[in-house]
Amino acid sequence: MSTQTLLLIILAGIVALLLALFQYKHKVKEASKKNALFAFFRFLSIFGVLLLLINPKLEQVNVYNEKPNLVVAVDNSNSIKYFNQEENVASIVQRIKEDKKLKNKFNIDVFSFGNTLNASDSLSFTENQTNIDKAFRELSQVYKRTVSPSIIISDGNQTYGNDYEYSAKKYNQPIYPIVIGDTTRYSDLKLKQLNVNKYAFLKNKFPVEAILVYNGDQNVNTKFVVTSGKSTLYSKNLSFSENDNSKILNFTLPANSVGVKSYRASIIPIATEKNKANNSNNFAVEVVDEKTKVAIVSSVLHPDLGMLKKSIETNEQREVVFLKPQEAINQLNDFQLVIVYQPNNSFSSLFEALKLQNKNKFVIAGSKTDFKFLNKVSENYQHDITSQTEDYQPALNVNYSSFIVDDLDFESFPPLLANFGEPTFSVPFESILYKKIGSINTEEPLLATFEINERREAVLFGESLWKWRAQSFINTEGFNAFDNFTGKLIQYLASNKRKNRLNLDYESFYQGSSNIVMSAQFFNKNYEFDANESLNVIITDKVNKTSKTIPFILKNNNYQVDLSTLPASDYTFTVKATRENISKSGNFKILEYNVEQQFINANVSKLKTIANQSKGGAYFISDYNTLIKDLINDNRYKPMQKSIKNIVPLIDWKYLLALIALTLAIEWFLRKYNGLI
Repeated sequence: MSTQTLLLIILAGIVALLLALFQYKHKVKEASKKNALFAFFRFLSIFGVLLLLINPKLEQVNVYNEKPNLVVAVDNSNSIKYFNQEENVASIVQRIKEDKKLKNKFNIDVFSFGNTLNASDSLSFTENQTNIDKAFRELSQVYKRTVSPSIIISDGNQTYGNDYEYSAKKYNQPIYPIVIGDTTRYSDLKLKQLNVNKYAFLKNKFPVEAILVYNGDQNVNTKFVVTSGKSTLYSKNLSFSENDNSKILNFTLPANSVGVKSYRASIIPIATEKNKANNSNNFAVEVVDEKTKVAIVSSVLHPDLGMLKKSIETNEQREVVFLKPQEAINQLNDFQLVIVYQPNNSFSSLFEALKLQNKNKFVIAGSKTDFKFLNKVSENYQHDITSQTEDYQPALNVNYSSFIVDDLDFESFPPLLANFGEPTFSVPFESILYKKIGSINTEEPLLATFEINERREAVLFGESLWKWRAQSFINTEGFNAFDNFTGKLIQYLASNKRKNRLNLDYESFYQGSSNIVMSAQFFNKNYEFDANESLNVIITDKVNKTSKTIPFILKNNNYQVDLSTLPASDYTFTVKATRENISKSGNFKILEYNVEQQFINANVSKLKTIANQSKGGAYFISDYNTLIKDLINDNRYKPMQKSIKNIVPLIDWKYLLALIALTLAIEWFLRKYNGLI
């Protein structure tokens, strides 16, 4: 409370006292006990009213003790089951949760992790991937600025994500790994990695790279074989020793027919080998009979050009060629799509040739575009001509219907540089992305597509697309999301197939340990997204002839169904709409592969490293009772006394108002009782 407020309260007390004495001492000649009592109540009433007018602020301090947290993160992947440790892990978690001394000292929080971190102690040991790096990163957000020693119950083998040693260093909490799994070293042959393109071309040979590793101290002889069905396509005899313990094989396989072709690569196990699951790997290649060729035509140099080529060619089925405007005219028949980047007067002959051949094109306009020229050659849209530029951020149109567009968190993308002004279209069009200035969505097209005369076109009113791909990498730690978006746009523009009311998005084959999600979009007769339709997929296993029906769920602007629980096999499917007679069929293959079974030992060295660098400690599964005792006796983990200071204005104190009313009522009642009123 400030000195000024204190002086005002003292002054209010003096004023209240003087007014009360004036009322009952000065005006009344006789002094009596009754008048003194009346003056007292009047003093309280006036003083209370003046206090409300001054409204001093009172400090209220609440002191409490806060226990440290004990984080228990449990590996929920099926590698724990593969090591036959699921019962031991479950009993350790239960023992930690029920220990009275731990509960008195810590707030115990239990998490499970596989591909993601879940705030749950329900353990199934069925996760197909282990991402310890992501678990540490998410825990560091939850327990920032707290004392939270963390128990990590895991074999330490990560199958997905960045090296967790670095994220553990940033976690800033003591880490206590409990090592799960076998720590004995066995002789083991392993097919560590298999590198192969997703697509191959008919009548060509496609390259395969196999990396083979041997752990052991004996000299061994073995054989590497690649088969397809009952046919052996490649084989090679190999020798390994303690010093010569790795081989890299490069070879080619023929692509003789169109379709998805599956293969099995195996290294023959030695007699004493314990883990034979990591000796083989299934892989598949989709053989196609043509390649989509895309021409990027530009007369300027810009980072967007390299980004577009890199993004488009992540799909090996596509090839990008850079051309000058005059070079492209005589080669148009070789391309399914032409990307025209920042056109000007030098593109005049090219636009005439594109119109003559009714060629699909994608126009990207930016600050170096001659809009007078573009308005002249374009019959379907015009753009205001100004000398000013503007930065436009993208806003996704969730009702876009030509193909499935995933939300890449476009609002986090940096703005594109574009000429100020509004584009106008003379034909029906659909916006994929709207222009957004600050927080205002203008609903003017930033990226739009349209179809006319059996030709497809797209136009983007902005440059610096390379920044979007970079931001997508920051958001998702990879380029896949943005490259898939680019791939869908290129696939749509390079094709002239008529628009469908039911669109599906799926792969021709999947690895058995990956997340298998099929997406669908359904549109009404006006080609507006219909969120009220019910879609089901009927999946038939071609091997055992069994079928099952699974419903789609609505998620944002599309329907999705998770098929990750399906076993490895060949499948056909049909997606049907419930209310209308519309369906679409296809097939896919799930390859048999379990990445969690590729390890024979726990990664003890890495778990000990993260324990030492965090000032924690590593324990084996048989020593978990020692860990509990160490945590209880560790003086670093003590309750912290914290206080919360609340500043409350007196006017919020309802009891003062009640006191004023009570004193006035008592004064009136006593005066009435004594016949003074």
